[in-house]
Amino acid sequence: MEWIEIKGNEDIKRFLKMFGNFHDSCLKELLMWTDSYVDKDLSMGVGLGLDTNVRMLFQRQFNNPSAIELLFEGVTQLHLSPSPENYDSIIFDAILLLQDGTFYWADSYDWKPNNQDDEVTWISSKRVKWRDVSHWMGDNRRYGVLNEG
Repeated sequence: MEWIEIKGNEDIKRFLKMFGNFHDSCLKELLMWTDSYVDKDLSMGVGLGLDTNVRMLFQRQFNNPSAIELLFEGVTQLHLSPSPENYDSIIFDAILLLQDGTFYWADSYDWKPNNQDDEVTWISSKRVKWRDVSHWMGDNRRYGVLNEG
């Protein structure tokens, strides 16, 4: 499960084609973390620069691959718009753009970086990587602590 970095527009085109523009997919899980923390002695440790990172797990109703994970490093913005009650969470098509050194992913093909649509989930970051996690199909959770230990 090695990460593959998306470096430019040709990589974006290949990636979107390989995952069918996210057609008939869903965002299964999302994990966000920073380099900031509070130590046992209550001192604060803070990250420098863009220290926010996000992993997103997507599953879809097609093979090869059927599940992927995206890693956004150096996140600059994240807007999460959960589906309203009594609506499904199916992604019909998504977009990945590179503009002025920033990557943008959104769960709507028509979304643009200057469009602040509250009904669209989108993220922007300085780097994007992906990997095939097709063996992660099903409803099992893959991120976070599930049991106190």
